[in-house]
Amino acid sequence: MVAALRASLDDYSSAIFFPLLIKPSSIFRMASRGTVKASANFNASADAEVLHKAMKGLGTDEAAILQLVTARSNAQRQEIKAAYKTLFGKDLVNDLKGELGGTFETLIVALMTPPLTYDVTCLRNAIKGAGTDEKVLVEILASRTAQQVKDIVAAYRKEYDDDLEKDVCGDTSGHFKRLLVILLQANRQTGIQEGNIESDAQALFKAGEEKFGTDEQSFITILGNRSAQHLRKVFDAYMKMSGFEMEESIQKETSGSLKDLLLAVVKCARSVPAYFAETLYHAMKGAGTDENTLTRVMVTRCEVDMLDIRAEFRKRFACSLHSMIKGDTGGDYRKTLLLLCGGDDA
Repeated sequence: MVAALRASLDDYSSAIFFPLLIKPSSIFRMASRGTVKASANFNASADAEVLHKAMKGLGTDEAAILQLVTARSNAQRQEIKAAYKTLFGKDLVNDLKGELGGTFETLIVALMTPPLTYDVTCLRNAIKGAGTDEKVLVEILASRTAQQVKDIVAAYRKEYDDDLEKDVCGDTSGHFKRLLVILLQANRQTGIQEGNIESDAQALFKAGEEKFGTDEQSFITILGNRSAQHLRKVFDAYMKMSGFEMEESIQKETSGSLKDLLLAVVKCARSVPAYFAETLYHAMKGAGTDENTLTRVMVTRCEVDMLDIRAEFRKRFACSLHSMIKGDTGGDYRKTLLLLCGGDDA
């Protein structure tokens, strides 16, 4: 029974299953909130042949590429890459880069990258490029689980022989830097400390609404170290105490990158899918589209919680995620994103 579950849940292979404590159905529920799933009749060599044929000769069959890539899990794509090299002696990603272009190329290459490697690469580019892309630091470090952050730190060191915390510190400053460093420790408390709910709410109230100026350190310490479950209780107590939602107070009391990071931490403590629904909406609303954010979120969440993100999007905004992508993007990039979205909630 356990072996069967493991075989069908490759993405959860690192988890330890306790069949007496966790019902199999609950494991499948945890695994099924993505829109992109593993293909049942999977043959890596056959898929490698399809992709090779799509790129061979004059012209490129973009439709064949995007249809296949979005119909396989990331783990299966890694097997296709290995099979492609074995069959043709060439690197699949390099061939794709040679045949595709623009945002479509960026999206397909991202889908061909293992999730951990993709996060690490995004962070590296955010720090080492011209200037600092604070948006990427905020999004990844506020939304990933403690274990994911630990994995990112280890993989970053292995890939670049650099310390992520040191690189972040060298590229950021002030309270923003301090909160990023706390998040990089990935040492959040677990569970709810009932005895600290009121005192934490009181400390946040005194640090902001009750005083002239703001004691940012109190916000950083509490929001950076308490568990999501505990923070939700603190937010409720804070609302009763102050008459304001935590997000309202942060908007009033802080500014710049620190404000963005504190808001992301609070929103992720409330609901990670809701945070990403809002992130996607803001990437597309108004003049122009933030393709980098749109690509990053769709790629990193399509196997995790895209169904929940779609539901939150529909609840919060006047249209579905599907319809907004359709109206805001074009070409093969749009076709691929719509397949990752997995359906319309109109």
